[in-house]
This record gives sequence, structure tokens and C-alpha cells, in this order.
Amino acid sequence: MNAAVFASGSGSNFQALLDREGRGALWRTRLLVVDRAGAGAVARAEEAGIPVHHMSGTNHTPDELADEMLAVLLEARVDVIFLAGYLRLIPASVVAAFPGRILNVHPALLPAFGGRGMWGSAVHKAVLESGAQVTGVSVHFVDERYDEGTILAQWPVPVRPGDDVNALAERVLRVEHLLYPLAAQHLCRALAAGVEPSPLAAPCEVFSPTDDLDGSVLTHLNQGAFRST
Repeated sequence: MNAAVFASGSGSNFQALLDREGRGALWRTRLLVVDRAGAGAVARAEEAGIPVHHMSGTNHTPDELADEMLAVLLEARVDVIFLAGYLRLIPASVVAAFPGRILNVHPALLPAFGGRGMWGSAVHKAVLESGAQVTGVSVHFVDERYDEGTILAQWPVPVRPGDDVNALAERVLRVEHLLYPLAAQHLCRALAAGVEPSPLAAPCEVFSPTDDLDGSVLTHLNQGAFRST
């Protein structure tokens, strides 16, 4: 599958997807789309030799932006789209052109703590203020509204006593880096087989990666913790 990744920030989830490509992924990233020229994801793309397209929205109507986005995606022969910290709403015409082929990762257990303005530290701040004892990561399909598409996978993450926004964000981000590439692989496998992707069942227990686990152990846990339902 030819993939496009959309990003607005540092691109750590973009990097997690790129790293997975080196381990037998069923997609190859052909394009990075950013809405901020200075996004950290740009440097990651340049290092990997991936073309970058900047769409700032300045001096363009929404329809013009949508047309440009579609043109760029079609030129790159894109099959699937992965949003990795992309803060803009995907135009309805783009959603319609890629039905069931656009994924997003969100740092909470949707439908809780989602919607317009709920991204980054704002999500974790809301979780802490709510008194929730469990948060997590959701991977969902993208539709015409923020964070309302069908959920493909979720992974619960504990909120620990004494957590601040930074500590919680770091814990959740590590799980994002595990779950998102797995969900992307699951989607691409289903598309290649011509079937609808089944939901990925969550682990039986809350999972929290700890500093004493190295990457190989985390990868093993990642692959073994989920099953298709």
C-alpha cells in the first residue's frame, strides 16, 4: 500500500510508522503532508527521503485546500492515509475519496476526551482534572467530524497517583508508538485481502510500558496482546 502521513508537530508517531516499515510493514510512506513548515516531522521525512507537501491554508478557501489535497494524494497514488498529530479537520471530499482508508491516533479512550481542541496536553489535563484512573490510546477511522469515526483499536493506560500532564503524556505516547503501527498493519492487511478490518481486541488488563522494558520486549508484548475479533 502507498501511504501518506499527515502531521503538524514533532512527528514521533510518524517516526513510529517509519520504523515499522523496516520490519515488514504492508505499506510504504510516499508522502508527508504538513500544515506547518517548521513541523519536526519535516526533518524526519527529509532524512528518510520522503517528499513533503506543505498546506498552510493561507490565502486558500476550504474548497481550494480540499482540491489541492486530493490532487497531491492522487499524484502520489496514495492508498491509505495515517494522521500523526495532524490538527486540521480532513475535508469531507477527501474523506469520501478514501472511505475506510484514513486512520488517526488519539491520546485518550474515545469517545471520552475527544473533539475540537482536544489534542496534546489539553487531553491529558482534562483526564487528570476528571479524576479518571484509566486513560489510554484510540486508533479510529476518520470521518467529517473530530474524533467521531469508528474505533479500530484501543489500549488502556493507567493514571498514577501524583501524575502531572507531562508524566501522563509520556506514558500514553509510548503506547501510541506501539499501537498505531499495529493498527496500520491490521488495516493494510484487511485492504489487501479485500475484507473489512475487524476491531482489534484490547489487552485483558491495563498495560503500562515501564523503563526497565527494552524495545524488543515491548514489541513482543505489542504483537501478542491483541487479537482480531
